[in-house]
Amino acid sequence: MKITPTRLPDVLLIEPDVHRDDRGFFLETWHADKFAAAGLDRKFVQDNHSRSGRGTLRGLHAQLVHPQGKLVRCSLGELFDVAVDIRAGSPTFGQSVGVTLSADNFKQLWIPEGFAHGFCVTSEFAELQYKCTDVYDPTGEITVAWDDPTLAIDWPIEDPLVSPKDAVGSRLADFDTSALPQYRS
Repeated sequence: MKITPTRLPDVLLIEPDVHRDDRGFFLETWHADKFAAAGLDRKFVQDNHSRSGRGTLRGLHAQLVHPQGKLVRCSLGELFDVAVDIRAGSPTFGQSVGVTLSADNFKQLWIPEGFAHGFCVTSEFAELQYKCTDVYDPTGEITVAWDDPTLAIDWPIEDPLVSPKDAVGSRLADFDTSALPQYRS
């Protein structure tokens, strides 16, 4: 497997070894010892799976009470996945990185605790699967506006389909930074 830091060094792009032959393919999407040897020694406690149609945009979400690190992959279709650094005091606070994940490229994205996460679907349908380092707690969730102009995310779709909750997300600048995750160097 190949692990590459993105322009946000704590967010990692993971390219697993894919073994292909005439029958299809095989790959390991998670192997605790191999990931630990590569510096990603995490305990996952929850797996999630979502399916969305073309033009759907979900996020940008983060959990403050039970912060979640997420190992994200697309198992059907194609999507554009985004991580935003919301750690107060971070040298990359408010910066984002976006990566195309697809069932064809097998890439995964590691999004650590302290980052907001969102994605949009660029194929007819897409299925996103992700492992989480903590359980979901809706009482501690925040939604950062997907279209916050200060984030300047270059989403590859126009007029996205968003949930009512995502339609009223707050600009990052409107959050009290003392309530946000704190950066630890």
